[in-house]
Amino acid sequence: MRRQFLCLVYLIFTLVTCGAHADQGGPAATDPTLEKHVTRLAEELRCLVCQNQTIADSQADLAIDLKNQVREKLAQGLSDKEVIEFMVQRYGDFVLYRPPVKSATWLLWFGPFLLLLFGLIFLIIKLRQTRVSTEELSSAEMKRGAVLLTENSALEEFQ
Repeated sequence: MRRQFLCLVYLIFTLVTCGAHADQGGPAATDPTLEKHVTRLAEELRCLVCQNQTIADSQADLAIDLKNQVREKLAQGLSDKEVIEFMVQRYGDFVLYRPPVKSATWLLWFGPFLLLLFGLIFLIIKLRQTRVSTEELSSAEMKRGAVLLTENSALEEFQ
């Protein structure tokens, strides 16, 4: 009986805390089309706290504030482009989830491909350097090899 009571308390606690987290999205617009528009635009902007999530996905306080700013700007009649320009002007290109290709972001866009290319070049060079030589051994090297093999077999018999 006690165990069932604890399970019930745990279940209620879980439901209450999940409900509290689900409500942190900020004030929703009364117009569902505006809210869809906010969500679509929020998926284009990066959470400055989480950095790997959009502000639509993040529950960070700053992301909620940014989402509210997007909602306010759209309610004022600004276009998507104007809202994004406002955010970029305020927070820089980093706020864009897909930053534009320009001289400041070339390394971001093409860096992984350059690393892959340099890695392949390095691998090819190393593989060519480690090729086994097919030169024939001189008679002195053959004799030395035979001596080492006989010494090795003698040691194995001794053990």
